[in-house]
Amino acid sequence: MRFTLRQLEVFLATAHAENISRAAEALAVSQSAASGALKELEDRYGVQLFDRVGKRLQLNDFGRAIRPQAEALVARARELDLALSRQVDAGDLRVGATLTIGNYLAVGIMARYMAAHPGAHVKLDVENTAHIARKVANFELDLAMVEGELTHPDLEVIEWRDDELTVFCAPSHPYAKKKQLSDADLRAATWLVREEGSGTRQSFDRAMHGLLPHLHLLPELQHTEAIKRAVEAGLGISCLSRVTLEDAFRRGSLVPLAVPQRDFKRKFYFLLHRGKYRSAGVQAWLGLCRDMP
Repeated sequence: MRFTLRQLEVFLATAHAENISRAAEALAVSQSAASGALKELEDRYGVQLFDRVGKRLQLNDFGRAIRPQAEALVARARELDLALSRQVDAGDLRVGATLTIGNYLAVGIMARYMAAHPGAHVKLDVENTAHIARKVANFELDLAMVEGELTHPDLEVIEWRDDELTVFCAPSHPYAKKKQLSDADLRAATWLVREEGSGTRQSFDRAMHGLLPHLHLLPELQHTEAIKRAVEAGLGISCLSRVTLEDAFRRGSLVPLAVPQRDFKRKFYFLLHRGKYRSAGVQAWLGLCRDMP
């Protein structure tokens, strides 16, 4: 074997940062040491892994092709290092979650993971589906849990659990007294909706197929809690995951609305890079998620 793990770590850090100085800083080594390790790796095999664009080092086609193998090898080495030093069987994780999952489900999973694996830490990144997918594809996250459906050649999308959107309003809204809403009611309403790129918005648009061009949508809001507060204030009606609304329904601050002619069922998904090694930590996290009631 003619390469070292340090060379691979420098390669991966540079691929992430696109700058040798920031890569060196992330690895806590000098810039000259990082530059030397990368140059030695390229010279030893007679290859070029990056295109030099000004001060940026951008992965070329060959660099992108070997990156998943390098990621997997370094991940296995770190896991072996943990086992040899008798620390934890499942180490630190970088987990992504879309807003609904991140704010209402992921924190509980994180607490159980860290309780089961003392010494392990979880970094939780909460953004919309489009942003999270890009980070998984770029190896910035070990895995993610998302609401939106997507197709990406480098990503594996695995079904996790069922979910359902619910239309709702304030108790003072005229619709609160209706047994169910017709499509005419939906067209007449003022709607507060999530932003484009979110899984909730994707599911809402699909459920409203054929009606969408005729709906009155107020400017988009990125945060679920902001939408709930706006609906409570009487600014309109909305549609969010039932997971985010159960407490408000119990308190009576919001009222669910029946829309039987529209299909609001959807799924939550795991998102993993096809080329990334599934460490003991990743497997443990998936197991905790699947054991949830």
